[in-house]
Amino acid sequence: MPGPLFFVDRSLGRVRVPGLLRDSGWSLVTLSEHYGVPQDEAVDDVTWLRLAGERGWPVLMKDERIKYRTAERQTLIARGVRVFCLTSGNLTSRAMADCFIRHHDAIWSQATGAGAALFAVSKVSLRRVDLDE
Repeated sequence: MPGPLFFVDRSLGRVRVPGLLRDSGWSLVTLSEHYGVPQDEAVDDVTWLRLAGERGWPVLMKDERIKYRTAERQTLIARGVRVFCLTSGNLTSRAMADCFIRHHDAIWSQATGAGAALFAVSKVSLRRVDLDE
C-alpha cells in the first residue's frame, strides 16, 4: 500500500534529497515541482503551508524556527498541517534523507494523523514539538 504524499520545502533542495527519498519509496511533490522554477523561490511560507493544508500533504523541511514565526505557525495550526522538520540544518543531502528514512514508519504513521503537528526529526529520534510555546 502506498504511503502518504509529502510536500518537500525548498529548504531540502530540489533534486538530491527528493531523489533519495523517492528511491526509498516515498511519494512526494517538491515546492519547485508544484510552482515551477524560478517561481518557487518567490513563494512565501504561508502560501505553501496553506496549499499543503488544503491538499492534506504532510510537509518535510529543515527550518524548525517555523514555530516561532507567528504567521507561519498560525497557518500551520489553522490548516491542520503536519510538519516533519530536521533539527540540524548542517547536514549533507544524504544525511538529511537518511534521517527521514531512518524514521520512516513513525513519520508515515504520524503523517496521516488528524490536526496540526510539528515533529522534530534527528538522527536518533522523532519527537513532537509543542506548538503553543
